[in-house]
Amino acid sequence: MNEIRATVRLQFHRGFTLADAERWVDYYASLGISHFYASPLQVSRAGSSHGYDGVDPTRIDPELGGEAALERLVTRLRSKGMGLILDIVPNHLAVGGSENHWWQNVLTWGSDSPYAGFFDIDWNSADPQLTGKLLMPFLGAPYADVLHSGDLVLGYDTDAASFHVSYHEHRFPIDPRHYGDILRFAEHNVLHEQAAFFDTLQQNDDAYNAADDARRQLKTVMDAPAAQQALNAVVALFHGTTSHGATRLHRLLERQHYRLAWWRTASDEINWRRFFDVTELGGVRVEVPEVFDAVHALPLRLVEQGVVDGLRVDHVDGLADPGGYCLKLRRRLDALESKRPDEVPRRVALYVEKILGEGETLHTDWGVDGTSGYEFMNEVSGIQHDPAGAEPLRQLWHDVSGRHADFPEEVRLARREVLTSLLASEFHACARALHAVARTQLASRDITLPAISRALEALIVHFPIYRSYADDSGRPEADAPFFAQAIQGARQALSPPDAFVLEALARWLGGEAPRDCTDDEERRQRQRAITRFQQLTSPVAAKAVEDTAGYRSAALISRNDVGFDGENFSHSISHFHSANGWRARHFPHAMVTTATHDHKRGEDVRARLAVLSECSALFTAHVEHWRRMAAPLRRSLPEGVAPSPGDELILYQLLLGAWSPTLDPLDDDEMQTFTQRLIDWQQKALREAKLRSHWLWPNEAYESACQAFLEGVLTTPTLRDSIASAAHLLDLPGALNGLAQTALRLCVPGVPDLYQGNEFWDYSLVDPDNRRPVDHEARQAALQEALSPLATLPTWRDGKIKQALVNRLLMLRQRYPMLFDLGDYQPLLASGGQSQHVVAFTRRYEGHQLLVVVPRLTTELLDDAVRPHIAPHQWGDTHLQPESGNWQAVLTNTTVSIGNAGVPLATLLAELPVGIFLRDNETASSSGDPLR
Repeated sequence: MNEIRATVRLQFHRGFTLADAERWVDYYASLGISHFYASPLQVSRAGSSHGYDGVDPTRIDPELGGEAALERLVTRLRSKGMGLILDIVPNHLAVGGSENHWWQNVLTWGSDSPYAGFFDIDWNSADPQLTGKLLMPFLGAPYADVLHSGDLVLGYDTDAASFHVSYHEHRFPIDPRHYGDILRFAEHNVLHEQAAFFDTLQQNDDAYNAADDARRQLKTVMDAPAAQQALNAVVALFHGTTSHGATRLHRLLERQHYRLAWWRTASDEINWRRFFDVTELGGVRVEVPEVFDAVHALPLRLVEQGVVDGLRVDHVDGLADPGGYCLKLRRRLDALESKRPDEVPRRVALYVEKILGEGETLHTDWGVDGTSGYEFMNEVSGIQHDPAGAEPLRQLWHDVSGRHADFPEEVRLARREVLTSLLASEFHACARALHAVARTQLASRDITLPAISRALEALIVHFPIYRSYADDSGRPEADAPFFAQAIQGARQALSPPDAFVLEALARWLGGEAPRDCTDDEERRQRQRAITRFQQLTSPVAAKAVEDTAGYRSAALISRNDVGFDGENFSHSISHFHSANGWRARHFPHAMVTTATHDHKRGEDVRARLAVLSECSALFTAHVEHWRRMAAPLRRSLPEGVAPSPGDELILYQLLLGAWSPTLDPLDDDEMQTFTQRLIDWQQKALREAKLRSHWLWPNEAYESACQAFLEGVLTTPTLRDSIASAAHLLDLPGALNGLAQTALRLCVPGVPDLYQGNEFWDYSLVDPDNRRPVDHEARQAALQEALSPLATLPTWRDGKIKQALVNRLLMLRQRYPMLFDLGDYQPLLASGGQSQHVVAFTRRYEGHQLLVVVPRLTTELLDDAVRPHIAPHQWGDTHLQPESGNWQAVLTNTTVSIGNAGVPLATLLAELPVGIFLRDNETASSSGDPLR
């Protein structure tokens, strides 16, 4: 049996520490959670709000309380029969600032550093100015300007007896072998002697260790006040505000293992792998055994000690060999099972954060328990969107915005843009790696680098998934259809000669196994090219799909989220059932979630927005009306109207989705808070779209005009009230969607994950809005009322009904773990006039059966309802035919008798919006609460 029943994702930072989480163990235990699922806990940059910018993977972050606080938290969890899952980040570490010891060491010693192999650095750059150096694009202005500004400051660290150049929060260390270039300027005989001593390190084969003795000697010398005074005078000689000082500082910097540069150079010239296009996050070569051991030493020790019951691997697609990595980690975890304390689960779960494209499934030979659940978000969202709304809403988007209503075409445009701008340096590195392959054979040596670049760009532009998983054995069979799709699309975009090059790329990128090469150099070059390619397509997809096209093509933005297949406006019920059945067979312990720290819109925002697909004509009429009313609020800028029609349409969607049922437009404090949240969202949305503004070159005039428009919309009474009135039309069907997706998440195959605070309604927007503090006190007080779902229905707006549903179903999972852990999955199709408005299935394990029934596309069924509950008469003749007998209603503690002819939906959903029913040896012969 899988010991992990249900998780709660908690975001740790200095405002919510391990000690803070300890306070709420009892609450989550009472709610029915089995495991805390923690954001990264290893040391991250000071003040990090998320933990994905780690600087030291060997320690628990002191800002969170350190390892002692972690042990206290886990002790408390164990006392309640609970455990901990830890999110780990093997792909990258933060390299900006000065906090990463490994990176600082590499900057100091270059390729001679023992940590040089820890990071994915090209020490043999084609640029002669970068040979043996790292590009450091951290300057806020061109290098010459910064050099002469005096912002680059030579400094001496007394404790470490070391020199460095500071630039704001960054620290660029000086190689000890060049300390003499500084010390020889000192008017102090002993410091002159030290200069000579450091100069000798340049001829010392063991300079790395010998430098420690030299530093100790310097530290002793520097105890003398005269030496300190002399060194202060030397430092002043390197100040860039004077011409001689700038020259000295420049010559010193030129001798280091890095080249300081303007931040804008990163996209074109950077020679080390980043996380996506984030220059302050450097890629880690976890495929190297020594690096793997160093990065995983702490989490594996915590596993062995019984502190951790599971690991979630962040961004597995960023790794050189995801499958090989997962198998290696799985073997390590399995080897620790016998060493874990007797009182904790033996087997440790392993999850991966993986974005799956349309038709793509997680590889079954990686040794993992499944993904962290993004695909389920997509699946449940798909069935809550009415396919009838697709064409009208796409037409509305096209008519208003003037942009593509075809999401894949928007993605292709964004991919090409990302390749030629944000990730240009990574793209050129991949092209050069393929060109090196071409030069290994006579038959391909005439294939030019430009031709390879054209073919490669077309291939990546048409690549339908994040990446392929070819290795020394070639391309896995599971990848073949996606690669073929990319080849077909690329071929149509290329000239015949370049199409010929494309066929060569298909062979080199896994169509032929590198291990079959007779020449070792060719094999090595092919392996390198495959890795470069696969580590490039992943960030291209992330930046193009999630962070660009998702903000450019918005027929309905509830279908544009992390892990979603935006090309599909909706999914059929059979598609949903098929996905659940596949998970039950292959990854029954995978996580399933409807909200994450990465989501662009909260789960109940998406649930509300989905309703627009059912009333597209009404929404279109509202948009036309609002656009006329808002005309005086728009501004004319030289490059066009602000906001653009597309940005205005997206804003109206967001307002409807995020306008909670309790938001009072006449409450100034509430509206001020709501407005500021939207302002923050809007700025991020405009920059992510990269149309009229951009993260790299923000258009302040446009952003300011858009903000003024937003504020005007929310302060113009007639317009604001019209939007509020339309938003309230989404309240009931949106809440019903929210309850339905909650019930499905807690009952389908897999381990349900609750995102922090989302046991109440979740109307959050993109991060950091979705990482706001959680009011645990309010949630605990609500749970202590012990209200049944039925009792909370009249006051559904306060969110307690959602918590009651979560609590009741988690308690059910706790009582019947084998049913949820190992139970099968059988779709149950409704018949009758409203059959397409029902999603139902059964699960069975031995003598236990579960029946789950939820409505979908409910707007027309709610009619004049005052609660998110469909009146029984609306179901007409619609009925289901599960196994006959007595079924216990889990949510109402009543018994439903089902005969051979089935049961009407009006009976199953007579009292509550959703129905969960249990049948086992107990309930078949008695009535009462199945949770007692």
